Amino acid sequence: MGEPGIHHAKGSGHPLPEKQTLTFALVGNQNCGKTTLFNRLTGSNQHVGNFPGVTVDRKEGTILGHSNTAITDLPGIYSMSPYSSEELVSRNFVLEESPNAIINIVDATNIERNLYLTMQLLEMDRPMVVAVNMMDELTGNGGSIDINKMEAMLGVPVVPISAAKNSGVDELITHALHIAHYQEKPVEQDFCCQGEHNGAVHRCIHAVCNLIEDHATRARLPLRFAASKVIEGDRHILDKLKLDENELEMLEHITLQMEKERGLDRSAAIADMRFSYIKKVSEECVNKPKESKEHIRSREIDRVLTGKYTAIPVFVGIMALVFCMTFNVIGAWFHGLLEQGIGLLTTVTDQALTKAGVNPVIHELVIGGVFQGVGSVLSFLPIVVTMFFFLSLLEDSGYIARVAFCMDKLLRKIGLSGRSIVPMLIGFGCTVPAVMSTRTLPSERDRKMTILLTPFMSCTAKLPIYAFFVGAFFPKHGGVVMTGLYLLGIVVGILAAFLYKGVLFRGEAVPFVMELPNYRLPSLRSTMQLVWEKAKDFLQKAFSVILIATILVWFLQRFDFHLNLVEDSAQSIMATIAGVIAPVFAPLGLGEWRICTSLISGFMAKESVVSVLEVLFDAQGGIQAVISTASAGALLVFSLLYAPCVAAVASIKRELGKKWALAVVVWQCVVAWIAAFLFYVIASFVM
Repeated sequence: MGEPGIHHAKGSGHPLPEKQTLTFALVGNQNCGKTTLFNRLTGSNQHVGNFPGVTVDRKEGTILGHSNTAITDLPGIYSMSPYSSEELVSRNFVLEESPNAIINIVDATNIERNLYLTMQLLEMDRPMVVAVNMMDELTGNGGSIDINKMEAMLGVPVVPISAAKNSGVDELITHALHIAHYQEKPVEQDFCCQGEHNGAVHRCIHAVCNLIEDHATRARLPLRFAASKVIEGDRHILDKLKLDENELEMLEHITLQMEKERGLDRSAAIADMRFSYIKKVSEECVNKPKESKEHIRSREIDRVLTGKYTAIPVFVGIMALVFCMTFNVIGAWFHGLLEQGIGLLTTVTDQALTKAGVNPVIHELVIGGVFQGVGSVLSFLPIVVTMFFFLSLLEDSGYIARVAFCMDKLLRKIGLSGRSIVPMLIGFGCTVPAVMSTRTLPSERDRKMTILLTPFMSCTAKLPIYAFFVGAFFPKHGGVVMTGLYLLGIVVGILAAFLYKGVLFRGEAVPFVMELPNYRLPSLRSTMQLVWEKAKDFLQKAFSVILIATILVWFLQRFDFHLNLVEDSAQSIMATIAGVIAPVFAPLGLGEWRICTSLISGFMAKESVVSVLEVLFDAQGGIQAVISTASAGALLVFSLLYAPCVAAVASIKRELGKKWALAVVVWQCVVAWIAAFLFYVIASFVM
């Protein structure tokens, strides 16, 4: 393997001023380690996932030790053709925001597929360095790359790295800063001249370059890139060039002539031209390894985890085990421990306030409002952390990608592709990022339909509600109840999807292609990073939205409309307001005003349902005296399905508009009421 030196490209531009901020675009395929490298370069706290679709929007940071730099992590893509919103975002950034240099990261273990994107980036005529990642895996299996020869053939610096082990990253930074400062563009390579069948493609590209040269200059587009794209029929580039009718006719004539000579359609001819050169680079520079141990191991594991008859049962079993460990074993133990600690702190604070002679109203607000309300939600932090710990292990191991693969066939029956499983899986964490992640879906139809289905996936904000009622009514069956709730959400979502497919979104889903990564041992750093982020989000919500909601509810249930303290909370402002909607919930066995109040607060944040119940009831025993076991089950079903929180509704409004967001709120509440009513009737009859 050759050692790269500082590469001085031909045709370098004028050096940039020393104090100018250097901008970089980090571009690469999905699953090539791009986000891991971004974290190494910037030190940012960004989650690394081992499945496609993690990077949805671009993310920015500063290269460590170089304050005058700005690097943008672009979505993982396979080409610069705008087949999806990810590819359009990445291409527009490079074309329109003109970063000083591109850092193109490629997977050394899958070099040929990764270089297809590299070839298109070279056509963009921007200063670029290629980072060949996962070199440790390649060499560990007996492979190697002649780096110097690859540099010569690609015309840009090539640096071998291992982002996961932080190997070669300093050398990469040195090369990137150099080419960005001196504006060293790629050494020109006429790739279309390579290969015995590419003469027609060569003539076509050069003829189109002559035809569109003035237009490309005015549109500020790289000439070679623009020529390739208009031959492929790229409407975005054609619109930018503003060719007249005669020029469009000439373009079509040139392209048809190439198709006739080459014997391939225009897109296939361009793709074949690129792959011909990629094959040449691979043959001359890459010593391919024997089949890796990781790949052999992954294939053996997949016989079970993705088997025709075993995939779905294994998935259900794994998720059931996760729920059991979360709610019955690990999470439950830490929950009890933290609950005791909060109880002890509450007692100490109560005694201190009494000893200090604090005003009784303030005393009650602090103990009965803040400590009892917010403290009850905080006690569920271990459950949320435990759940995300296991989900992160599954994600980083590569299993989540398999779930998407296995679900493709099933999702097609309800009108979606396997690609929609990624936002829906994210929905089990939080609806807000799930809705945002649908931007990666190439079809507007699929995107809208997936957004409407994500609220049926039970987000972790509902975990405190489930844990509270499981502890009060189903203490010996926590894992079963939790698994049942999650499965119920999925089943109702499937039924809704059939309805959407037949009424709102007729047609077929777009084709789905996903590369399955090898199974890998989860990264402890990545796992703990995700757990910390989720814990931090939970704590921030507990001390902001939930704190405000708790204090507001405490005030409303302690005062009447004349702002007088009430002895009986049934005479309070909250009781009066909740009494108006209580008849709506009465058929569900939930007509008690305090229950209605907690459900209303859930629109602000689902976790606040528990904090409000803790304020309105002295303890879990208090709620057991008010509702039956059947009613508790109905409340769990309603909480599972009713309208998402304000933040989720706002994200839906941002993606689809006000009417769709309002429709989601009404529709989810109607579905939740019907499902809860059916459960209550059946449960009451059985019990």
